[in-house]
Amino acid sequence: MDLKYILCDEASKDKINIKGELHKYLVKVRRHNVGDELDLRAKNDLSMLHSYKISSIDPKSLELSLLSSRMLEVKSEKYLHVAWCVIDLKSIEKVLPMLNELGVSRVTFVYCERSQRNIKLDFARFERILEASMQQCGRSSMMDLDECKSIKEFLHEFDDVVVFDFCQHSLGSDANFKRVLVGCEGGFSKSEREMLGSKKSFRLETPMVLRSESAVVAICSKILL
Repeated sequence: MDLKYILCDEASKDKINIKGELHKYLVKVRRHNVGDELDLRAKNDLSMLHSYKISSIDPKSLELSLLSSRMLEVKSEKYLHVAWCVIDLKSIEKVLPMLNELGVSRVTFVYCERSQRNIKLDFARFERILEASMQQCGRSSMMDLDECKSIKEFLHEFDDVVVFDFCQHSLGSDANFKRVLVGCEGGFSKSEREMLGSKKSFRLETPMVLRSESAVVAICSKILL
């Protein structure tokens, strides 16, 4: 997939010299030539889009010359905070780019009673995955990521959460809530359901049983798109 922009700490400078893996990608993979234009963003100011022209190319580097800079934010019009009970790391890593592309604002990984306690979340790796996704989809804001030790602790901080669970009420096309809790494989325990008893809940209109990662993508798609 073509990159919508390139993350570069030097973006905004008049001249940039590109070396290493990015040089190989742009020249050998993307086949860019002198005169081609590229868009860059800097991590410390993602709202600004800087347009550059390739002014020279040699075997180990290429030089970019700044053409223009403008503020251009690309993000969802809606805010959605997903509290996602911790599941297998590989499944999380597979789904994170999808949530990023959909425009999810924040993901809090919650350790529920049925989560595997030996799973250690690698937020540095998650950030690298999100950066790659942002460059591909064009999003100009980093998704916020954090973790919570239990559902009880999460509810103490966020009492407005809506719960995805087995119930009578199905998620309508007009759903417009800001925060949703999605369980792990097997759903919530009896004690957790008691804690969540006073919260609004919903199900998806399907006769199939969804895996946690399928459910979170389906829910976010229906709310944000």
